[in-house]
Amino acid sequence: MGVPKRKTSKMRLRTRKAANRWHAPHLNKCPQCGSTVPSHIACPSCGYYRGRQVLTLEGK
Repeated sequence: MGVPKRKTSKMRLRTRKAANRWHAPHLNKCPQCGSTVPSHIACPSCGYYRGRQVLTLEGK
């Protein structure tokens, strides 16, 4: 059975746990309409993604 040979230090334990901390989502500006959109997602306000229209949006 796998058993640790030495006690894990506090710093090593905290360093490992720090990798799972919460990060705020990265928001980019849409080049078409200028609204903030998460990365790798089509803009919900104009329907563009990477310079081309992928969603058809009806008028407001």
